Formats: sequence, C-alpha cells, structure tokens
Amino acid sequence: MKRACVIGWPISHSLSPAIHSYWLKKYGVDGEYVKAAVEPKDLAVFLKNLTADGFCGGNITVPHKIEAHRLCERLDAAAEAIGAVNTVWFDDGRLAGSNTDAFGFLANLDSNASGWDRGGPAVVIGAGGAARAIVWGLRQRGFEDIRIANRTRPRAEELAAAFPSASAYGFEALSRVLQGASLIVNTSTLGMKGAPPLNIDLSDVAQDATVCDIVYSPLETDLLSLARSRGLRVVDGLGMLLHQAVPGFEIWFGVRPEVTPELRKAVLAAIEAREKAHT
Repeated sequence: MKRACVIGWPISHSLSPAIHSYWLKKYGVDGEYVKAAVEPKDLAVFLKNLTADGFCGGNITVPHKIEAHRLCERLDAAAEAIGAVNTVWFDDGRLAGSNTDAFGFLANLDSNASGWDRGGPAVVIGAGGAARAIVWGLRQRGFEDIRIANRTRPRAEELAAAFPSASAYGFEALSRVLQGASLIVNTSTLGMKGAPPLNIDLSDVAQDATVCDIVYSPLETDLLSLARSRGLRVVDGLGMLLHQAVPGFEIWFGVRPEVTPELRKAVLAAIEAREKAHT
C-alpha cells in the first residue's frame, strides 16, 4: 500500500486528507493519506526518514515550506522560482520538491472563468508566499502589467523586484492601482473569518474583470460579494486548494485525478464539520 502525508505544525486544520482520501476511494487505489504533526526542529530528520517510515512522499504546509525548499535535493522550475515547496517525493532516491500553488491557481481560473488570461492589468493584493506563487503563475501566462499592493509597501517592493515588469504599491494607492484592471486577486488574509475586511472600490476596474479571492473561509468573501453585485466574474478560493492537490496525487499514486463538483461537495462538508467542532 502506498502512503503519503501532509506535514505541518500544527496540522489538525489541514483539509488535504479530505481531498486525497476522496480520490483514493474514487479511483480504487490501495493507498493512505495521513496527517503528520512535525515540529520545525524535527523536519529535516522526518523528511530524511520518509521512505523508512513507509511514505512515498507528501505535502508540506505551514510553517515548513521554505525549509523544505532548502532540504530538497531536486527542485522543479516552480519551486525554484517561488522559493518554497509544498509537494515532495523521491526521484532516484533523492528528495524532490515542487510548488503546485501556481498550478492550482491557474487551473481554478481556467475551470471557472474561461478567457480570464487575456493579459490585461492584474492586481495582486498581498505580498506573502501565496502572492509570490500567483505572480509567477501570471508571468507564465504572459501577464506583463502586474500590480502588487500590500499594506506595507516594502514587502510589495521585495516581491516585485523578483519579477520583471511587476510594480509595487501601498494600500493608499489602491484606487489608482485598480483602474482598468482585468484581474484582481486577493492573496491576503483580509476578509478571512476573524480578520479585518478588505475594503476596496471596484468602480474603475474593467467592465469584464475577473475577481478571485484565495480565501475559502468564508467561501463568499465580502470582496466576491461586492464584485458579484457589480456584475463581475468571481472565483472563490476553494478551487485553488483542490487543483493544487492534483500533481502530488498523480506522482504518489500513479493516477491523474479530476477536480469535480462531487469532490468540492465532499471538501465543503469537511469544512463544515471542522467549523462545527470549533463552535
């Protein structure tokens, strides 16, 4: 039986087992996907012993993504560019790593907003690890005018410096940054449950703009509600979570899985159960 895991600290919140367990059952794979609570000080030893512990690979989540990047002996182009790893496996006995966040982001938009990538100005709100993956993904799709807006401008400038043609702004310039934008992506925690709201004005964005929020709790954020009320196309964040899991499952278990409405329903049920358990 093939076994994979998701590695984090803490790890109880992870929805990855709901995704992979659904696919294992659907495709009749003799496999298992479990959570592994690993403290930062123990990560190197845990990854070194993955095979000995019966694992063929796994997902990496907070706070280990950057350290896993350092520990991998082989990295694909996405992991190299993004500087973080969320998927590991063994290639000829060597620990290999990828970052599938950009893949998940692009596949989510492709599935839910056909034609979104016509190349007009893109605004990315936030400048953390997810923003870095998304900016890299947008560059792969040919976007040249990428505007990064962050509460602290120096963080946005640091991210923009890594990607030619990206530009950096503080939140005080948001109204100007949004003018004419054909794609708006919120990668910040603003709008997430328990976090402050994301208050922006969408009046001057392109009439056929697409608005995406990678937050999926709540599924319908205030940003998406505002965009919907203006007749703009909206894409929630759950699809990115589902699609980013596809490459890893294929590597570990040998089957290319599909993201379907049934999978989405199963993961939404897992989210609801988790939220009930914490109320």
